[in-house]
Amino acid sequence: MNFQEMTARIATGQGFIAALDQSGGSTPKALRGYGVEDSEWSGDDEMFAQIHAMRSRIIESPCFGNGKVIGAILFEKTMEGTSGGKPVSARLKERGIVPFLKVDKGLEDERDGAQLMKPNPGLEDMCARAKELGVFGTKMRSVIKSNNAAGIKAVVHQQFAEGARILAAGLMPILEPEYDITAEDRADGEAVMLDAIYEGLDALPEGQQVMLKLSIPKTAGLYTELTRHQKVLRVVALSGGYSTDKACEELAKNPGMIASFSRGLLQDLRKGQSDEEFDNVLGKAIDQIAAASV
Repeated sequence: MNFQEMTARIATGQGFIAALDQSGGSTPKALRGYGVEDSEWSGDDEMFAQIHAMRSRIIESPCFGNGKVIGAILFEKTMEGTSGGKPVSARLKERGIVPFLKVDKGLEDERDGAQLMKPNPGLEDMCARAKELGVFGTKMRSVIKSNNAAGIKAVVHQQFAEGARILAAGLMPILEPEYDITAEDRADGEAVMLDAIYEGLDALPEGQQVMLKLSIPKTAGLYTELTRHQKVLRVVALSGGYSTDKACEELAKNPGMIASFSRGLLQDLRKGQSDEEFDNVLGKAIDQIAAASV
């Protein structure tokens, strides 16, 4: 797939985007969930080798290439690795799956009820390497924890500013201002965030588009109009800590949004499962999430 074909696949594809981008801080937890104890690895290299083996097993599973997974978000080390004897990005595209790269460097300490992204001076170099490997777009995450207008606007402004750098590098940015699903004021805060997003879209030059990855809103249908905006290629939902069942139940109430789940996709996979068991469990999750993304 070339860039235009990947754009069309993401814009109109029926399915969802898999999030396979757990980074250093969240990798041990992801491995424990998969059935790999901390004692089974020592140091970052062995840890990343374990998580890469898990991701490669997912990518190579027959059900992962059944057309219901239209994109996959990768961690940088995963992008630089191989699966099925080929570079991961090339292997994904061979299976009809559009590759994205997680590019943020983690979160700052909380301020004004939000956590901004840490500075990323090497972003352009990361984007150049991703483009060289055939990656289509990027993803970067901030977190909003309360309805504080200053914090919300700072998060959204930073997301669009970093998105402009990514667009200039020739890639499609997924902007992810995650709203903490446990926040008591989430309904009001998400409305403030939506206004800030529209301001960012209004300032975006004509002809440019971004993607948005948002928590499934407290008020069902809140982002439906956003999914139809001419400057938005696609709006995807994160599971935000919900179980697969709960995330799919809530997502199904929001027309136009599709899933981009991590925990909601991987929660029942285990290293000790036979290939048949693994494929069956993964296939059921893919079918459930794809159905909720219609």
